Amino acid sequence: MLSRGEDVEAHALKERGWSVLAIARHLGRDPKTIRGYLSGERTPGERRRATPDPIEAYKPYLLARFADNPHIWATALYDEVKALGYSESYVSFARQVRLAELRPHCEACSSVKGRDYIEIPHPPGEEMQWDWFHRRAPWGGMANVLLGSLSCSGRMRGAIAERLDQPHLIEAMDLVLRRHGGSARIWRTDRLATVIVPGTKDVQASFAPVAKYYGAIVEPCPPRRGNRKGVVEAGVRYACGRWWRTMTATNPTDAQSSLDRFCVQITDARLRSPGRLLDPVSGEDAARWPTVAELASAEPLMDLPVLPFPATIELVAPVSNNATVAFRGNRYSVPPGMVGAQMTLRQRLGTHALEVFSPSGVLLVTHKLRQAGQGAIVRTAEHHDALEKAVLSSFTTASPCERKGNFPPGTSARAEAARLLRDLGPEVKVDLDAYAALARSHTSNSGEELINE
Repeated sequence: MLSRGEDVEAHALKERGWSVLAIARHLGRDPKTIRGYLSGERTPGERRRATPDPIEAYKPYLLARFADNPHIWATALYDEVKALGYSESYVSFARQVRLAELRPHCEACSSVKGRDYIEIPHPPGEEMQWDWFHRRAPWGGMANVLLGSLSCSGRMRGAIAERLDQPHLIEAMDLVLRRHGGSARIWRTDRLATVIVPGTKDVQASFAPVAKYYGAIVEPCPPRRGNRKGVVEAGVRYACGRWWRTMTATNPTDAQSSLDRFCVQITDARLRSPGRLLDPVSGEDAARWPTVAELASAEPLMDLPVLPFPATIELVAPVSNNATVAFRGNRYSVPPGMVGAQMTLRQRLGTHALEVFSPSGVLLVTHKLRQAGQGAIVRTAEHHDALEKAVLSSFTTASPCERKGNFPPGTSARAEAARLLRDLGPEVKVDLDAYAALARSHTSNSGEELINE
């Protein structure tokens, strides 16, 4: 390998008329090496690899993934190529992707600059930060994911909700808290209209009993100061980049299971600075790097109530042809004869009952809830018998219609066709013999002209 100084000297000697062999003797190099640098085949300061580039075999896959999403995280790609047989470390992978310039340039994002920030100390168990993120779901509609992150350790858990109203928010909060195993003393949110009165710092009157039920204090972020809850903001960015963009789930139940695995297996394994972990003997900062899970296990969280806050979840669902309505991956029966009607479904948190109301507000049936995502059909005996009777009564012994017979226009159709033809005016007749005579005359005239010439 030639240094840049030797490369400059070799080119200068070449301009003076020196031969390749003379330059090689002067620099003490092999002539083939000198010829390669003079021809531009080799670059000074870069040593030719003795072994193939480990990322070379994965370049088509990486280019295809960058075509799918140019902003996909390198850590997420590393997880994918590692499963495909890539054996190098993440540091080597990131360096090879950068040197090969595989990631396409994004002009829209190149000018975005980060904001100034400062670290805020958070005592263990003091604060939990909340935030939504919304993405277009593979199963249709929007996926609303609520994340709750402990400010001290950074441990996060999430729950997927069908809607953004207050009952669904309360249900998602309870699910997140139970995944954490407790609640922090302070809940910090942005100015959600379901939590904070718009334009003020006051808690909504309908949400205040929820905070009291769990024993938490609600503190909103200052206006336009999203960095104040930077722990959960970073968690949202991390979850979107490492989980959502590569998620393969096709329904909300599988997506929730995927999110739970991601939080436990990936996010809890992240390393934190040694200053966050105290030595139990000396009381000083530990020298090793603790994981998020280790820090979270030392946070004193408040115990949760046995049952979630008794909010009422309400959804609207249409009746299908088998006299059932869909609710969270299962179907529940209604009386027959109501296909297409929009039913109101209500479930009170902490209970295992689903109430189905008619469009006029009449309670039709109360079902026992099944576990979400089972694909079960829950039907009462009365509904089964009524539906069976309705189906059997619709049967008939009449022969089916003849679909392959010959059916020419009937009397009424022919009469209507005659009327339409009369409206078009008299029939235009074309005499083809006149056209033939004209053609013969034209041919004979053309022959006489040729003879005269």
